[in-house]
Amino acid sequence: MTNVRQILDGKKSQQIHTVSPQTSIFEALELMASKDVSAVLVLENERLVGIFTERDYARKVILKGRNSRDTQISELMTQNLLTISPTQTVEDVMEIMTENRFRHLPVVERGQLIGIVTIGDAVKTVIDQQQQTINQLAGYISGDIAPGM
Repeated sequence: MTNVRQILDGKKSQQIHTVSPQTSIFEALELMASKDVSAVLVLENERLVGIFTERDYARKVILKGRNSRDTQISELMTQNLLTISPTQTVEDVMEIMTENRFRHLPVVERGQLIGIVTIGDAVKTVIDQQQQTINQLAGYISGDIAPGM
């Protein structure tokens, strides 16, 4: 069973994109666009205090008529985040994301932010696991792989 650390290790980019609570919404959007990501984590003194996503922008800035250049992340970020540990499984990730209807899950170990897992990371992992199972079963059926391998 794949755990969160394995998901992080398999990601193309290990980079975590962060901003401070004082960052303007506009600056955060520029960062998100330049890095082609849909969320940034908000750190204050190296402590995770929030997340800001494209969904937050659409629902909390545009629909409320706020100005993204004059509004700080701290005013609209999602706080009180759920996090996951690197030892938890991809199934845990999928369950948390499904139950809470979000697509980004910060990974924290011993109080320190070490990564972020997205719904795309989780889906890719599940598909890879299923393909591996299919290959093993096909090998077993064809006699190429001994049982239990």
